Amino acid sequence: MQVAICGAGPSGLSQLHAFESARQNGYSIPNIVCFEKQTDFGGQWNYSWRTGLDDYSEPVHSSMYQNLWSNLPKECSEFVDYSFDEHFGQPFTSFPPRTILSDYIQGYAERNNVRQYIRFNTVVRWISYSDEKQKFHVVVKDLLKDETRSEEFDYVIIATGRFSTPNVPYFDGIETFPGRILHSHDFRFAQHFHGQDVLIIGNGLSAEDIALQLYKYGAKSIILSYRTKPKGFKWPDGVKEVPLLVRIDKESIHFRDGSSHTVNAIIFCTGYVHHFPFLDDNLRLKSPTSLYPADLYKATVWVHQPRLLYLGMQRLAFSFNIGNVQAWYVRDLILGKTLTTLDLYDNKNTSEEARYVANGLATNMMGPDFIHGFIAYLSHSLPI
Repeated sequence: MQVAICGAGPSGLSQLHAFESARQNGYSIPNIVCFEKQTDFGGQWNYSWRTGLDDYSEPVHSSMYQNLWSNLPKECSEFVDYSFDEHFGQPFTSFPPRTILSDYIQGYAERNNVRQYIRFNTVVRWISYSDEKQKFHVVVKDLLKDETRSEEFDYVIIATGRFSTPNVPYFDGIETFPGRILHSHDFRFAQHFHGQDVLIIGNGLSAEDIALQLYKYGAKSIILSYRTKPKGFKWPDGVKEVPLLVRIDKESIHFRDGSSHTVNAIIFCTGYVHHFPFLDDNLRLKSPTSLYPADLYKATVWVHQPRLLYLGMQRLAFSFNIGNVQAWYVRDLILGKTLTTLDLYDNKNTSEEARYVANGLATNMMGPDFIHGFIAYLSHSLPI
């Protein structure tokens, strides 16, 4: 059996660890290949000063900026079986800088002996499925050798993450704006905005952090434009929140409350979209980012072809933890240690899932109860 994993970020590493753990415990595992287009593992946490295209004219994957610190407690970004305290040998701050998170992820990978499965500097160009052969056709390019080749696999696991393709909404008149426009994906150095008036569109975690970075490094003023409601923080002087913009007229930005302001730069902090250009259309997840993407059984198994698995596609804070549980679930599906993929889709399973999701989304959209419930739900069929 041949298994392909696309991506060696936290979710891909969790998947490799799950298989390697089974091997070390005496189980026979498939032949596994993990394709990673970057030079090392870590996914988003591989910081690069580059934006746009990398050394090989591939889109830059990372959205990290120079002085990023975790905007969630580290307890939300821990692997289930490897804590920060274990990695560093001592208690550690709950909000570490990106360099610490990167070191932690590197340690997790090396500790679990997964480098042997990874082909670095290898980008996946195309994946399709043959009903006749019952195999996936995978086309990859070795960036170092500039060689393209094709391989066949029985299962494919998508672990490419969901923070690399920006969501950039259109606003009337934006093409008239003469200043710099960028998405937070391409934000790297707050120093570049010293002395400028900056508009940030969005008021999520990235918007908050970038606003404070800009303030710290000398931006003249920062305006955060929110869609639904303001954060209501006691912002420092020079930082304020206004309703969503409605129109842009050159340097002048007009907002829903009737106010207008002149700015030098616009930064979109408007999230990301699922983007899988390397997948055949009938394999491609197309739903918006959400707590529970459509067409994924247990937010993991592609219902239209259950040999295709997705990891980490939910909009949840506890991404490392959930990626771990998903990886073990996927491993046990492939090894036949839990329900086979052909058994997943009877009326009982699908109706129970529908009820669970409807209840979770209706009662506690982003709260810990939903997250805890989902992890328990996903773990239910595991042989724990």
